[in-house]
Amino acid sequence: MSSSEAHTQGAPAELGFTVSGFIARPPAETFEAVADPAVLSRYFTTGGAQGRIEPGTTVTWDFADFPGAFPVEVLDVVAPGAGDALPRIVLRWAGTPGVTVSPAGTRVEFEFRSVDHGARTEVRITERAWHNSVAGAEGAFGNCMGWTGMLAAMKAWLEHGINLREGFYK
Repeated sequence: MSSSEAHTQGAPAELGFTVSGFIARPPAETFEAVADPAVLSRYFTTGGAQGRIEPGTTVTWDFADFPGAFPVEVLDVVAPGAGDALPRIVLRWAGTPGVTVSPAGTRVEFEFRSVDHGARTEVRITERAWHNSVAGAEGAFGNCMGWTGMLAAMKAWLEHGINLREGFYK
């Protein structure tokens, strides 16, 4: 066995991560903080968001730290109150060619779990689909940092009306 085979033996085929946090707001309100472009633009997309998150649509998110609007493909949406199903939003956005497993980019899933009889929400964000490589790890770590920042910014905005990202990147 070569050293490169020994290094990758048992390694995952693709890299991904999950970040989570608790927001002291009901699931419907935290869901809307992602689905509604006007709300998302207040705490996350420093350059603005265009288009409501709805199945089969492509919306755009713009960030001051990565200028230029990113197309975000909406793969699936389960809104709060849709039976017993867990509210969730599933997106795909472009990755760096050769760094992501799929040329279409990475898959991002938001889950909104009711906590404390609906008084709070656990928001879980999972993103995956990077090659198990140095460039893939750099992409995954960078996005992990971004989603962690998004959760902190969402919490500060929804609970206290504070925009943590204002002036953070410019």
